[in-house]
Amino acid sequence: MKIIKLRHPYQANEIPEDEVVLALGFFDGVHRGHQEVIGRAKNIADKNNLKLAVMTFNQHPSIVFKKLDPDQHKYLSTVSRKEELMDKIGVDYLYEVDFTSAFASLSPQDFVEQYIINLHAKTVVAGFDYTFGKKEVASMEHLPMYANNRFDIVVVEKQTLKEKKISSTRIRLALEIGDMAVANKLLGYTYATPGRVVHGDARGRLLGFPTANIEVENFVKLPRIGVYVVEILVGGQVYKGMASIGHNVTFEPNRPLTVEVYILDFSDDIYGEEVTVFWHDYLRGEEKFDSIDALIAQLKQDELDTVHFFEKKDYSTQVDELS
Repeated sequence: MKIIKLRHPYQANEIPEDEVVLALGFFDGVHRGHQEVIGRAKNIADKNNLKLAVMTFNQHPSIVFKKLDPDQHKYLSTVSRKEELMDKIGVDYLYEVDFTSAFASLSPQDFVEQYIINLHAKTVVAGFDYTFGKKEVASMEHLPMYANNRFDIVVVEKQTLKEKKISSTRIRLALEIGDMAVANKLLGYTYATPGRVVHGDARGRLLGFPTANIEVENFVKLPRIGVYVVEILVGGQVYKGMASIGHNVTFEPNRPLTVEVYILDFSDDIYGEEVTVFWHDYLRGEEKFDSIDALIAQLKQDELDTVHFFEKKDYSTQVDELS
């Protein structure tokens, strides 16, 4: 997959000459609804011996339009994570457009000319609710007028699960209540957050549960505070574990939020390693224990619950795979 980062106005020589089927969307999370859009585009591309191109943005458009606070909005996928998922699908060209005020000010017709026609799109595929400007003049219903028969248009209908739309918003709501089963079903793969192992206070080691302290970008959406069944990718290998998202309230108040992973049957030193945490199941909320012994007893129970979870399920083919 070739990644092409565009900043408006771009130069013509930045665009490959191949004719493409172009999938349009922001694609945060690359969930099952997004997969349907990109998959539909891939089928058309394969059938017509064309390249598959996807165009997305480096930040959510609503941030530029001041509908979202950039310090508060949390993404389901970092740009690098989105790249990984797109590559798995089989995208040939991934256009990452810098969503600036200059880009946002394009008229619908200029967008079509510069970001569809000039990208050599023979077919455009997008979801039914995709817009390329103000909804009143730049929805998928309006696209044929601007296209003027120069490319084909495929509109993908609403994708649902249990009669409700599959959406990034619905996934965020599931994460906020710790419902990983629903979140992962909507995604079509196990929710994952990338991070880096940094030094913590080493208190877990003293408790008999040494943890990897994971530094996660502050714009990444984490599941609710609590304890989880997870897997962690370290150095190309996947290990089972349990993770805590919380403030370690047993030891002192007002501690910063941390993400810590206790990796089962693992003793390597991995400080500084880039890792990915896969969130499988919510075990319990964060608790303040009356004693260290009570905390240790609960951690032992969490470990047993984690082992039992993996005994009941076969995850050998599910980690980081798109449905």
